[in-house]
Amino acid sequence: MQPHRHDAQESGHDHDQGLAHDLAVLQRRRRALGLLAGIAGLGGLTLLGCGGGGSDAGASTTGTGTGTGTGTGTGSTGSTGSTGTTGSCSVIPEETAGPYPGDGSNSNGSGVANALALSGIVRSDIRTSIGTASGTAGGVPLTLTLKLVNASSNCADLSGYAIYPWHCDREGRYSLYSASVVNENYLRGVQSTGSDGTVTFTTIFPGCYDGRMPHMHFEVYRNAGAATSYANKIKTSQIAFPTAACTTVYSTASGYSSSLTNFNRISFASDNVFSDGYTTQLATLTGDVASGYAATLTVGIAA
Repeated sequence: MQPHRHDAQESGHDHDQGLAHDLAVLQRRRRALGLLAGIAGLGGLTLLGCGGGGSDAGASTTGTGTGTGTGTGTGSTGSTGSTGTTGSCSVIPEETAGPYPGDGSNSNGSGVANALALSGIVRSDIRTSIGTASGTAGGVPLTLTLKLVNASSNCADLSGYAIYPWHCDREGRYSLYSASVVNENYLRGVQSTGSDGTVTFTTIFPGCYDGRMPHMHFEVYRNAGAATSYANKIKTSQIAFPTAACTTVYSTASGYSSSLTNFNRISFASDNVFSDGYTTQLATLTGDVASGYAATLTVGIAA
């Protein structure tokens, strides 16, 4: 399947000792905890980023579904937009990484934007910037749990795969690219799936910028060793959120006022990524604004 084309914490005191140090520490943690996380290298395309959000315009995928979920607070188990099914899970659609991946594949105008090369990028709490940056993304707390399964083998759990998510802040800005946060790197991080195929990140409920439904991006790598270059990624996709929860957050939580305005102008039917189907990408959501939300999604790949 061809992707949509877009134009559009384990924090400690070791963040300044480089990638080799990080990998050595992670290998020790794997032996002790059964966990390993990866970091990725840099690449060469050039794309100048500015402002919040991005124009995620482009051709649609070849998915044949026409998901019409209305966002009641729970995700769907449908197979819309998938490329294949084995057992009870579907392959999640391949989607564009968009203009702001921060994986070394493009530039932010000052040079290659590569959060994955930062020491400390392997972490569970991604709300705060790392390295020489110190900003923190405000917003409604969100715990994101992704479960990676093999759709080619009866939905078996896939352990040891590195997953890198990123998304905009509540103002609709992407760290490393948007003008006011170009020196920040928050809302980006890497972890490896455990024996049960899951990774969990602490983040915030994403904002909604003009022209796109609320979403998160993520890339999957075969293992930490392969996560040295964006060229080695084996899957790129996006996560959608139930509309009811988006309306609640944007209309009641502090700092999301512009998101509400943008959200009221967009729908799944008009979104250029999700309009061909999104049921395999729709997260299940629980919680509330006061205590925060928990989002879960099973991600099927053909491993």
